[in-house]
Amino acid sequence: MDTRLTAEQDEIRRTLRELLHKRCGAEELRAAVGSPAGHDPVLWTALADQLGLPGLALPEAYGGVGCPVTDLALACEEVGRALAPSPLLATAVLAAPLILALGTDAQRAGLLPRLASGALTAALAVPGAALTTALALTGGNGGQWAGGGRAGGVQARRDGTGWRLYGQADQVLDGHSAGLLVVAAHAGGFARSRTLLFLVEVELVEAEADAAGLVRARRTALDATRPQGRVQLRDVRAELLGDEDTDVLAALAAHGDTVATVLAAEAVGAADRVLERTVEYVGQREQFGRAIGSFQAVKHRLADVYVQVQAARSAAYYAAWATAHGERVGGLALAQALDALRCAAGEAIQLHGGIGFTWEHEAHLYFKRAAGDELLFGPVHRLRARAAEAARFFEREGVAAR
Repeated sequence: MDTRLTAEQDEIRRTLRELLHKRCGAEELRAAVGSPAGHDPVLWTALADQLGLPGLALPEAYGGVGCPVTDLALACEEVGRALAPSPLLATAVLAAPLILALGTDAQRAGLLPRLASGALTAALAVPGAALTTALALTGGNGGQWAGGGRAGGVQARRDGTGWRLYGQADQVLDGHSAGLLVVAAHAGGFARSRTLLFLVEVELVEAEADAAGLVRARRTALDATRPQGRVQLRDVRAELLGDEDTDVLAALAAHGDTVATVLAAEAVGAADRVLERTVEYVGQREQFGRAIGSFQAVKHRLADVYVQVQAARSAAYYAAWATAHGERVGGLALAQALDALRCAAGEAIQLHGGIGFTWEHEAHLYFKRAAGDELLFGPVHRLRARAAEAARFFEREGVAAR
């Protein structure tokens, strides 16, 4: 494994960091999260037009850049440093790869170029709080999480030559503002129960007579920089993604490792930035006539955080490299990164003293990012348990250890 970054990767990081420094400061961040969409459209346009981030990992044939997952992870690391609210995760990490992997030729040709250009944003709608289950990050995804039985989740039924969806998804990242919804729904009833993915293009639905069937609203989330929406589908027309014989569960499970890898890099970026800010602050704040950063206890605490952040970065980079070599370690890297971010943010709040826990300071935003990501994609102990299970860590000679 070659751990050195290429010149192109260094350029992506440098350019993106400069852009976010100019356009996503503290005031801009608060204004963006307070807007109805939860992000700054001007910043999103800049990320798409100047850097091509939405299409970074999409093939050139569909208007993308054709970079590996490693480059997307490095870009998201910089986005995580700034806690920049944008549809990048929902569009480029969660939704677009599923369309690329499962969509028909017509669906890819019609949707991926628009997603790559940033003109169209997308969201993956999974019922309830089952996103981590659907991606098989904390366990198998073979259950009825998409809405099995007669009620709950999202149900799909045939309507002549098409499909209709009925149900609700409560925690959809950017679901209130995305132009395209990739909806996981239960179909087939008891006789042929299965989970399928459907496409709901918001503009087309709103142009039809049954536009009232799609109801979307932004939810109040713990992490305001990661906006979520509630999506209600009341007999809404949808298009099947791919065909009925597609193994959706296997595709989601395979996709989950890539999602975890990118999220791990993003969390590392946030942890690194909040640690930098804390080190800078303790060098300025004085007690007993000395900067508190000169106290040995403070040095030890920050040294422990530094080691944890660097270990998380190594795990995230290895996971990004491993995606191209058939090894799945994204969940373990995500657990390490979320632990590092929670630790770094917690120490930041403590060492900033009286200002650290106030609403005016940004330290709480990093802590909420760690807690919010763990609620959405964790918890950490289950991520590690899943990794141990996949590696057969607790089995000896084919028999489970007791």
